[in-house]
Amino acid sequence: RATITTISQPLLECFRSIQYSDAPAKILDNEFLKHFVKVFGLDLETTGLSRKEGRIVEIAVRDLHGGKNSCFQTLVNPEQHVPNSHIHGIGVTFRCPKALQEVIMMAELIPILVLSNTSKAAKYPEGNVILAAHNARCFDVPFLLKEFRCCSFDVPPDWLFLDTLALARELRKLHGSRALPKISLQGLREFYRIPLEGSNHRAMSDVNVLSSILPNMTFDLKLGVDDLLRRTFKASACNITRTRT
Repeated sequence: RATITTISQPLLECFRSIQYSDAPAKILDNEFLKHFVKVFGLDLETTGLSRKEGRIVEIAVRDLHGGKNSCFQTLVNPEQHVPNSHIHGIGVTFRCPKALQEVIMMAELIPILVLSNTSKAAKYPEGNVILAAHNARCFDVPFLLKEFRCCSFDVPPDWLFLDTLALARELRKLHGSRALPKISLQGLREFYRIPLEGSNHRAMSDVNVLSSILPNMTFDLKLGVDDLLRRTFKASACNITRTRT
């Protein structure tokens, strides 16, 4: 298995179902720039919680440094029935065979996803790429790893993952459970009084929330770049067979 880093003409056509947008620059503190760390927010929506049977139906990635084309979002054709499509607000697309044909499949998306993150990280050749997700260790990364393996790809070895749920647990110890009763993504959004934009069951909406709470959490916990790097892990450290609890 090998990671593809070039895109053929047929794959270029897959961009039709992918949306790019911009985000304000300099979201993160300059300390991240000085240490050559590239941080992306990541969120997945899936057909269910089972790592064995579930498939990814939507993925969103946001470069937390902002700038042109810093936001990446697409639906993904799971090639199976999506029983919870109404929850994610994507039922119309997944109930219409013609519309579903226009949705990219994971095997087509992976080379684009890898190339997109690789090209952005190329500006930091001596640094690190961190993908942050809420419950990354038990949900997002195992699902991502499973999809890569099913499509005969390897997750790039230089990708580091940060689980912001672990940071939320540290934050609760700091502030107490009365001040911070919920450590879910939406609970943290409420704690930091961040307005909700869009549905909380859509990947890009959740990534935008994550992009707002992560700098706040690192500030409250007094975490520097080295502290975050010590909390990262690689995809190989995840178990893709256990069901999320």
